Amino acid sequence: MRDLQPSQLFRTALISSTVPLLLALTGMVEAFSKRGLIGEAVSVGHVLLFLSILIAAYLFERRQKSPSPLNATISGIVIGGVSGIVLVVLVFLTKALIPKPWDLRSIFPNASPALIEVLTFSRGERTGALLLFLFSVVSGLIGTLFPLIPLLIRGPLTTGFLVTLIIGLLQDIISTLPIFRGKIIKFFFARSGFKPVGALLIFVVTIVLAALWHQYGRRLREEHRQLQQRRPMTVQIAVWTFVLLFLLVLPRIVGSYMSEVLDTVGLYILMGLGLNIVVGFAGMLDLGYVAFFAIGAYTMAVLTSTELGFFNLTFWEALPLSILASIAAGVILGVPVLKMRGDYLAIVTMGFGEIIRILVLSDFLKPILGGAQGLTRIARPVIEGPIIGRIVIKDPPHFYYLILIGCLIALFISIRLKASRLGRAWMAIREDEDVAEAMGINLVTTKLLAFATGAALSGLSGAIFASKINSMAPHSFNLLISIYVLSLIIVGGMGSLPGVVVGAFALM
Repeated sequence: MRDLQPSQLFRTALISSTVPLLLALTGMVEAFSKRGLIGEAVSVGHVLLFLSILIAAYLFERRQKSPSPLNATISGIVIGGVSGIVLVVLVFLTKALIPKPWDLRSIFPNASPALIEVLTFSRGERTGALLLFLFSVVSGLIGTLFPLIPLLIRGPLTTGFLVTLIIGLLQDIISTLPIFRGKIIKFFFARSGFKPVGALLIFVVTIVLAALWHQYGRRLREEHRQLQQRRPMTVQIAVWTFVLLFLLVLPRIVGSYMSEVLDTVGLYILMGLGLNIVVGFAGMLDLGYVAFFAIGAYTMAVLTSTELGFFNLTFWEALPLSILASIAAGVILGVPVLKMRGDYLAIVTMGFGEIIRILVLSDFLKPILGGAQGLTRIARPVIEGPIIGRIVIKDPPHFYYLILIGCLIALFISIRLKASRLGRAWMAIREDEDVAEAMGINLVTTKLLAFATGAALSGLSGAIFASKINSMAPHSFNLLISIYVLSLIIVGGMGSLPGVVVGAFALM
């Protein structure tokens, strides 16, 4: 107790007790409790509640200059105990005031009987309150004693907990995968959350694998680094070959539902790579990017739809025309906004996107574009050959490969452009437009090329999208699409090509 300061400890305990209290009163605990983690006994709401106590205790112990088991035990009991007392008081206060004229829910609407059921584990007021207090103390003890455990043990334990938690949260997605259907799913998962045996098995296996990696991972990384120095091209080819093979077999692993999700992510990656050229490379904030997506989609629909009967082109015949139409629209948009920057450019481009949407909805273009009802019976991609015969691409796993090829082409174009003279000119404009012009960069040509290239990739995405859903409606092209694409670039990092992929998966 010599190095433990009681005033600091109690102040930390009082402050940290507000976190689980706020989580309960804001409705987060009740909302997350609907998702079971281990059967119906432990929910995500319980994990969120006690994890906040554990983290507060852990952070307090990490700040101690000379930690000891005795001090850590006392600190854990105090921090967990104070949080437990606060939560128990909330339980009894809510129970006592709900029938009264002055209802606690008039101030805190989420202090409901359902919340009390979660906090007391549906065991009644007295037994549940005792369990709530005990679990709070145990959480505090784990948090303060955890930093004293050697890193060789602490690391695998943390990894095991996180992996088990993530797999439990992704139960609905995992259960759709073909390789996990049947007896495997029934062994690990109950109707809601893990079975206790399944959770324990995943936790133990993850700990063992993490411990082995902690033991031998440094040596493997060193061997990989040495091999990369001796034969960099061989390592690079091996890595890309593995990635490509994995991407090729991925639809068979994940099934139809996840292939549909991957198709959507791929279309956003295509648009993200295009907008990344305009915003990330050239620094021009474009909020009307959905317009090029819509132009590519509607060009594909008009040229191939048998409902209209104007052209009746195939998908492959209409695809380059859809991209060319988007490029033309990009140049037409770029010419009036060459002198604009920042917010003014964003407002004008956003207006352009809205103009396209209004034109599509107009009665004037209804005979061609279908108005609010849109267009149907858009052509599917068809591949024919003497060996493979005739294949109609219509299912999500089939479209996955088409979208994957489009993403790889767009990624190759972006990589080459970024390292080119044109890419450096875009980045110079992004940093300082006046200095770039003074250095001899032609702003008109450079900006128009950025708009045209970005529009081409967006038009490609729109054309594939139109064929994929086999119908077209103007409500699929609102302002939110532009905001989503811009958001994935911001999440992944402006100008970062891997960041576009990461941002698309993070937001989708």
